[in-house]
Amino acid sequence: MTERDAAAAVEAVFRIESARIIAAVARIVRDVGIAEELAQDALVAALERWPRDGVPDNPGAWLTTTAKRRAIDLVRRRDVYARKLAEVGRSLEDAPPPEPAEPSGSESIDDDLLRLIFTACHPVLSARARIALTLRLLGGLTTAEIARAFLVPEPTVAQRIVRAKRTLAEARVPFEVPYGADRAQRLSSVLEVIYLIFNEGYSATAGDDLLRPQLCEDALRLARVLAALAPAEPEVHGLAALLEFQASRTAARTGPDGRPVLLAEQNRARWDGLLIRRGFEAFRRAGTGPYSVQAAIAACHAGARRYEDTDWATIAALYGRLLALAPSPVVALNRAVAVSMVEGPAAALELVDALAAEPALRDYHLLPSVRGDLLARLGRTAEARAEFERAAELTRNERERELLRERAASLRD
Repeated sequence: MTERDAAAAVEAVFRIESARIIAAVARIVRDVGIAEELAQDALVAALERWPRDGVPDNPGAWLTTTAKRRAIDLVRRRDVYARKLAEVGRSLEDAPPPEPAEPSGSESIDDDLLRLIFTACHPVLSARARIALTLRLLGGLTTAEIARAFLVPEPTVAQRIVRAKRTLAEARVPFEVPYGADRAQRLSSVLEVIYLIFNEGYSATAGDDLLRPQLCEDALRLARVLAALAPAEPEVHGLAALLEFQASRTAARTGPDGRPVLLAEQNRARWDGLLIRRGFEAFRRAGTGPYSVQAAIAACHAGARRYEDTDWATIAALYGRLLALAPSPVVALNRAVAVSMVEGPAAALELVDALAAEPALRDYHLLPSVRGDLLARLGRTAEARAEFERAAELTRNERERELLRERAASLRD
């Protein structure tokens, strides 16, 4: 095997297994920053040995074992130092070994992975820090890849990750799956991070592309992993179902040139049937929380063979339920869109106008976009054109800006 072949094999295996390796090591050292460094050390060891010895039969286990052995050595050195410093205590040889050197069964590794998810998404971190750390540790993305995905400078992402690791260490966040009220709070944080990652991929905030498929894939994979690790949590399945349904429409949301395609104009033959089936399978295990209700809304769209078959009355009712569970101006705006399809644009325009003073929507381009659509349907062309132009000025996504300007231009007298 050439060095190039070995390097390619190491990179491929590490990309797949890095989260599990870091999780297994973090259980020993109780520090995700140190765990990541030890995982990287194992990667370097593989680059040195695999070209000479060949790729092992179970490369993931090899990397995990190597990283865990180094973690054990580190713990032993710490213990020896502490013993010498205090000049008391038993010798390290008399103490039970901190961890077996060989990788344990898949079930305990999965437990470690669940601990890592809860640690990376701890509420002590800001939302941006949680997203960056989750993509780094669990998504396997490099700092450069995360920076490109969110259109921020690479040093900014690097600083967020470094600060996040330091914050977790200083706060002495335990490497564990929480229980009771703490678990509910932490689970909410985990779901929020995965949801935000997917949304940024599904409808990019800024940049030249409407979609960032890699982020959607990473979020969907994380949701599936979490659903497998926490099968008794209905909202986990609700989020998984929502993302499966949303991801099923990805290929139809843009044309060959990358231009956005509105829902009413999408070719539903391009919707991914496998993802829709997975969505309904996850939805059967969902509950009644906010993500589950959003999944129910997405299921209504997924179950309609044609745009004209969409059950807008049910969707409007579901948005009403969602508004009661998780009140927000954005949910209210989405509900107004559904109401427009049931009761007409005039009724919806009243709801939209009532949201005009909401601070959270002041710079939200979809508010004037929705208002422009309602005005156009009412025949108030000049007003609609002005709203689409205002929406185009507010968005930071070039593809959306092009679409909004086209809609404004189509309304010129």
